[in-house]
Amino acid sequence: MKKAIRLVVLILAGIVVLICVLFGYSDRSVDELSSKYAQAPSDFVELMGMNVHFRDEGNPQDSMPVVLLHGTGSSLHTFDSWTEILKESNRVIRMDLPGFGLTGPFPTRNYSMDRYVEFVASFLSARNITHCVLAGNSLGGHIAWQFTLRHPEMVDKLILIDAAGFPLKSTSVPMAFKMARTPALNKILTFITPQFVVQSSVYNVYADKSKVTDELVDRYFDLSLRAGNRQALIDRMQMPFDENEVEQITTISQPTLILWGAEDGLIPTESAYRFQNYLPNDTLVILKNSGHVPMEENPEESLEAVLAFIGSK
Repeated sequence: MKKAIRLVVLILAGIVVLICVLFGYSDRSVDELSSKYAQAPSDFVELMGMNVHFRDEGNPQDSMPVVLLHGTGSSLHTFDSWTEILKESNRVIRMDLPGFGLTGPFPTRNYSMDRYVEFVASFLSARNITHCVLAGNSLGGHIAWQFTLRHPEMVDKLILIDAAGFPLKSTSVPMAFKMARTPALNKILTFITPQFVVQSSVYNVYADKSKVTDELVDRYFDLSLRAGNRQALIDRMQMPFDENEVEQITTISQPTLILWGAEDGLIPTESAYRFQNYLPNDTLVILKNSGHVPMEENPEESLEAVLAFIGSK
């Protein structure tokens, strides 16, 4: 009996070791990742104890820049295609939000909405920006409308792209998000991160899976390994949701574009229609054949709506 138990323990230990060998990835340094993901025109600025990765492109004379905020687990690169067109006539600013991309975690590990709004305000102040068109996807959308509530004088127009903010009624959740929310399992995630988990999570937010390339998955995977980002995802997923804050949305008077992927399973179109009902000055555009990240999956179609909305600003 003892021999049998010892054998089972050895087999289990061997399985654990094998998993660690196959799927255990150490954190990657910013220096290592920067050669691939922080090429020109990338820059860094010291802010709130972090070295924030950002890009400031386009027309330097534009007094009303377009500021782009990405979602959970993403980076400024999610707006690459949009930026290529927008920068032809606009100043376009985007950054890796704390906890993601090359910026890395908040030193305090506080990923509350208050903290994110404070961060955006500090960043814009550091760039001497007093007015902007503010756009955000998912988490970035939540930050965008919260920022607009607290700093209305700084936002001329607001763009919400599959934005968070209402209680979620997801029909499909990325695997990485599920793991980050699960006690015990999320501890493993900090050092064992199979690439197929990242690949599955990217597939999850796309309507057309054929558009998910190896290069795209590699980018999400590489940046998830930036030192501190895996723990930051777990910390972010543990933050409580305040349902009372959504009632304030009705006070946002800025012209607002609500841009949504019809096939979004993470934040379904029900939230789009709720934003439409709450916002007094909105334009709603539902994009067929798009999932949670339309600016990445269908950049030309989604940007067409944005260009029509911002016009001459």
